[in-house]
Amino acid sequence: MSFNLASELPAWKALQNTYDTSGKNFKVAEAFAKDPQRFDKFSKTFTNFDGSKILFDYSKNLVDDEVLAQLIKLAEEAGVEKLRDAMFAGEKINTTEDRAVYHAALRNRALKVMAVDGKDTAKEVDDVLQHMKEFSEQVRSGEWKGYTGKAITDVVNIGIGGSDLGPVMVTEALKAYAKPGLYVHFVSNIDGTHIAETVKDLNPETTLFLIASKTFTTAETCTNANSAKKWFLEKAKDEAHIAKHFAALSTNATEVAKFGIDTKNMFGFENWVGGRYSVWSAIGLSVAIYIGFDNFNDFLKGAEAVDKHFQETPLKDNIPVLGGLISVWYNNFFGAQTHLVAPFDQYLHRFPAYLQQLSMESNGKSVTRGNSFTNYQTGTILFGEPATNAQHSFFQLVHQGTKLIPSDFILAAQSHNPIEHNLHQKMLASNFFAQAEALMVGKNEEQVKKEGATGDLVPHKVFSGNRPTTSILAQKITPAALGSLIAYYEHLTFVEGAVWNINSFDQWGVELGKVLAKVIGKELEDNSVKVESHDPSTKGLINQFKEWAN
Repeated sequence: MSFNLASELPAWKALQNTYDTSGKNFKVAEAFAKDPQRFDKFSKTFTNFDGSKILFDYSKNLVDDEVLAQLIKLAEEAGVEKLRDAMFAGEKINTTEDRAVYHAALRNRALKVMAVDGKDTAKEVDDVLQHMKEFSEQVRSGEWKGYTGKAITDVVNIGIGGSDLGPVMVTEALKAYAKPGLYVHFVSNIDGTHIAETVKDLNPETTLFLIASKTFTTAETCTNANSAKKWFLEKAKDEAHIAKHFAALSTNATEVAKFGIDTKNMFGFENWVGGRYSVWSAIGLSVAIYIGFDNFNDFLKGAEAVDKHFQETPLKDNIPVLGGLISVWYNNFFGAQTHLVAPFDQYLHRFPAYLQQLSMESNGKSVTRGNSFTNYQTGTILFGEPATNAQHSFFQLVHQGTKLIPSDFILAAQSHNPIEHNLHQKMLASNFFAQAEALMVGKNEEQVKKEGATGDLVPHKVFSGNRPTTSILAQKITPAALGSLIAYYEHLTFVEGAVWNINSFDQWGVELGKVLAKVIGKELEDNSVKVESHDPSTKGLINQFKEWAN
């Protein structure tokens, strides 16, 4: 079935009718009371390539057999499977940029044929990975030495957007696998404070910079890279030494060489790699150096295993499909505007920030692939922080606020740091289970009164409950498990976009501000000249800035 607006689909209309007649009054606690098998029915276990498992529990969501059947029908009518197959076939489903969407090819460790424009990508991708392996092992072993003969102790990745968020998140998440004495740092913000604070305690003799820019023309990245080069040369003096302390994650050999980087230390990736999906590519070089290439390879294979599941599993049992469809159910029928992701894992403290770009840059669109404005909501506002910290900040709103906030909770059964006879992990787990249960069951007026509350205090201590959560329980956050979790959210986001019939793979909204910033940047060059263009507010702000900046 071809369509333009998702709201025109019969399954969408059926879901709206279901919501109006029964869905909006659905009570999860009552559903559990009626069906003792509900947990078994609405939870799925993913088995990774190494035999490890991740449990996805959807049973605390506001769905039943009828709703899920209608959501599956919606996916079928929206052509989710067809678009998925087109993506994995290397077709140019990013229609506004006429590009394939082929990040799955970056983790094709089975080396199966995955072609774009009739050309297989498997060897090209593997060649880059083997180059990354060779380089990362040289740095980690100390074989790669700086200009004074000392081994590298610090790696600084300079990038922005996906060239920063991915490596930052993954190196933090997999810090338990890091090589002792080897440190990674990340610079992304054009604010000079970021580069200044990063390098002020580093030694140029033992620092390696990775400049992450496909075109090697990204304004913020190139500005930071040039500041890093100047800092380095203040001590190293000779520009010939740049070759031992800078590498490029780029495809622009001319600009890379002009900067002073030996093009043998250039790691490329194709235009079918979107920025927010680029951690699987050469952009992940800092990760490979930090945790070792074998662990990086397991990271890729964990994602590859989810790709296989996503491609081959029927919709009704397909874990990312279920996650995406449940998100659509809340967003478009319950009117939920946000989605909370709370990892109960300190190593995953940057995971929600990473998912923000993945979700909101992908699905923050209001025009369909048929070039019409939607008449329904699309991308949700994704936010999150690691628990249990988050319980002392915004969980109050989740429990008793006026907004419905569907939530994902993530926990590993096994900690990398089982201190105090695993006391910390058990306390963490108790909160993971308790929060999801409390959000579901709530606390009624009768219970509050039994606990001793009286008078005006009673309504303040009542919890409505029936607030949905998805619980994701991994055995351990290994490189493979992390790869699988990221791929799960990638494909969940894909499913949302496919149902809404939007292009989840461009980002024109990111470009507008950049274009205007270039214009204003030229106007800021001379503080003595007042600006007369722009709207009155912007003009006033610019001129005040110029006056104070003198």
